[in-house]
Amino acid sequence: MISQKNKFEMNKEITTIDWKTTEYNKSWQQQEALFQETIQFKVANQATSNYLILCEHPHVFTLGKNGSANNLLINNLQLKSAHAQYVETNRGGDITYHGPGQLVGYPIFDLANFGIGLKQYIHSMEQAVINTLLTVGITAERLEGSAGVWIDTNNPARCRKICAIGVRSSHFVTMHGFALNVNTDLHYFSYINPCGFIDKGVTSIEKETGAPYSIETIKNQIKEEFSKIFSTF
Repeated sequence: MISQKNKFEMNKEITTIDWKTTEYNKSWQQQEALFQETIQFKVANQATSNYLILCEHPHVFTLGKNGSANNLLINNLQLKSAHAQYVETNRGGDITYHGPGQLVGYPIFDLANFGIGLKQYIHSMEQAVINTLLTVGITAERLEGSAGVWIDTNNPARCRKICAIGVRSSHFVTMHGFALNVNTDLHYFSYINPCGFIDKGVTSIEKETGAPYSIETIKNQIKEEFSKIFSTF
């Protein structure tokens, strides 16, 4: 049990940083710097901060440490033709796509500040996305056995993912995070088996609502939902 003194010292404030559009490897290096700094502060028993980084990336396919490179279905020449990169990362999960029109979130949180473990953290991140989607009229949910946010999970023929999640943690400090398809070019997902699945589709807010949606509006809603959910712990 957390003592009253430690409860008082827990920092639940979330600092949001908007990196706009940034190249994937650059964002990874910047994440790592904040991640390692947070771990160093924690190990030294110093106060730690919580960062919610939001951005978009140019076209890139990223493979998680437990994924299979066979889930990338195109070769280097085709990658170049698609103006896309391929990066093997240190997050969990399999392969996914990032690109323009997709809101990517990288929470670098010290989970001890909220008194939660990794499972509850991922559940809470999924809930923030689910709540955000409700504000634009989209009902989404979790899929048993698979991280992320999905639509029509009870209908295997129509089940489709709208948000991918893959994280890394050390000393209960997190990095990497979620990728929510807003106005994403979904054709790029045809170049991979998304998250290793060959029998499930992908979708976006634009596809579900029939019109492009302001990514800035979604950013603001995500920030609000993260703040509401994580302030309850």
